[in-house]
Parts: sequence; C-alpha cells; structure tokens
Amino acid sequence: MKILVTGGAGFIGSAVVRQAMRDGHEVVNLDALTYAANLENVADVAGMPGYAFEQVDIRDRSALDRVFAQHKPDAVMHLAAESHVDRSIDGPGAFIETNVNGTYNMLEAARAWWTREGKPEGFRFHHISTDEVFGSLPADPAVKFTEDTPYDPRSPYSASKAASDHLVRAWHETYGLPVVLTNCSNNYGPYHFPEKLVPVVILRALAGEPIPVYGDGGNVRDWLYVEDHADALLLCLQKGQVGRSYNIGGENEATNIDLVRTICAHLDELRPDGAPHDRLITFVTDRPGHDRRYAIDPSRIRAELGWRPSVTVEEGLRRTVAWYLANEDWWRPLLDREGVGRRLGTG
Repeated sequence: MKILVTGGAGFIGSAVVRQAMRDGHEVVNLDALTYAANLENVADVAGMPGYAFEQVDIRDRSALDRVFAQHKPDAVMHLAAESHVDRSIDGPGAFIETNVNGTYNMLEAARAWWTREGKPEGFRFHHISTDEVFGSLPADPAVKFTEDTPYDPRSPYSASKAASDHLVRAWHETYGLPVVLTNCSNNYGPYHFPEKLVPVVILRALAGEPIPVYGDGGNVRDWLYVEDHADALLLCLQKGQVGRSYNIGGENEATNIDLVRTICAHLDELRPDGAPHDRLITFVTDRPGHDRRYAIDPSRIRAELGWRPSVTVEEGLRRTVAWYLANEDWWRPLLDREGVGRRLGTG
C-alpha cells in the first residue's frame, strides 16, 4: 500500500512510519514539524525507496489537496495532533485548531480525493485517537473502557480528540467515507518527546534533578509500548472492519508512582551513578482535572484481529531506559525547545 501518515515525525507517527517501511509499504510522511516533531525519528528509513516527506500543516486545506493529488495514497493514517494535556490547559486554542479543524480538513481532503478517484473500495481513512476521550474510571479493576463506553472528556486535549472522533464517524455515516478508528492507552518507548511522564522521569533522574509526581502518584494508566502500538495500528488499517472502532491497550495497568519507581530501579541497574534514583521523587500539586484511572478492555481487537501486546511494561521500560542512555545525542537538543523542563498546565 501507499500510506499517507500525518504526524509521521512525532512519537507514535514515526513508529508507524518505521514499521510500515519495514513491512514493505510506501509511505508519505506529512508533518508540520511543530515543537514535538523531529525528523531524526525517521532517519533510519528516510533514504529508503518508497519514502516521501511533505512539510504540511493539516490546517492548510489547499496543501492537503495537493498532497492527495500528487501522491495518490491508498490509505490515510491520521495521527497529527496536539497531544500534551498540560499544554492544552495553558493554551486550548491550538488543540481546537489542529485536532478539530485539522481533522475536518483531512476528512474533506480525503473525501474529495476518494470521490474523484471513483470511490475505490480499498481506500481507508484510519483515525488514531486516545482512551482519554472516555473520561475517568473508578478504582474497581473489573471496570474498563470498551468501544461502547460513553464519551466523557475532562481536559481540553481529550475534548478536542473526542470532537475529532465524532467528525470521523459522521463522515462515515453521512458521506460513506470508509473509516476505521482506534483509541489507545498511554504510549511509551524510544523517541518519546521529553515532556511526557516516562522520558521526564528518565532525564530528570539522569540529571540528578527532582522527579515530579502529580498528586499522590495513585493515578492509574494502562501502558502500551509504542512499537506494539504501531503494529496494532497497521493491522487495524488492513484488517479492521470499515466503520468500526478498536481499543488498543497494553494490558499493563500501573499507578504513576509504581511506574516511576520501576524506571528508577532500571536506572539504578543500568546507570548506578546517582543511585538510588528514587530519592529524587518529589510529589507536586496535581494537574487540574486529572483523570484518576484509565484502563482498556482489548477484547475486540484480540477476538476480531488476533492482536495482543508483545511487551510487558517491565520489559518495555527497561528497553526504553536503555534506549535513552544510548541516545543522548537525540534527546539533548530537545531540552532547549519551548516549554521543555517547565511545569505546564497548573491552571
């Protein structure tokens, strides 16, 4: 297939690009190269035959029309989005413009292309979203998000993603655009921009600086290794039922404080200088509207597509720590980007 991947220089998008190229697909990587993007994320595949890069903002409809006409993709994987909850609290406008208006532009550009080409049966528009659209779960481990869980977003970020999900479904129901949707749990792994929890913990610990943990550290997340996620996304694109949504979870629930302590334990072993690193843990004022628990029931993707994660959170975190230790030349320059290293989203 020739796949148009939006946001392909970001964290999850670049994992999709790398996996798609390894699988033998052609890839058109479309990215605006905003603060969290980095072309180094795809440097390993950028020189391969069948790869193309377009620096385009999804808010620019005319540029999107040109990309569709020029590259004639067989499918779209739409990952381009503003994604940091804390930044959405400080500046929600950018999240509405990109995640809502940008998704509208992508849908309209894709629909125009699909219609002009005679509505080819194999075309797919795969919209990649988050479990945060479902809101917060109670502590009961038996209660998890399913594809039928009502939407209940609590932050500007999750509200903007919920809106984009609804647009995608509406374009399928109204115009017949062949879509697939996925909602994933928290990703982690190599090439993670250093503003999210896992890379923040690793880099703060390496610098001997306080490791901030929101509230009491008891917030629960389901952790999904990014390369497992990329594999699941490509499977859903090719084998998922049109008009259907699939929840992609890591089957690895952990409290934030337990996750942080696990990372510190791996650092104690792999970089003993500065051990014990958990002495740096510092509890800070909680994020406004911080959802208490997320957990995904992955029964549908397991039953219909045969997918399960291959990496436990323990092994995935060890791989991630080792990757950051070996790739300082990747993350060091990113520390100078706007907002990195500062507490954001205090309301």
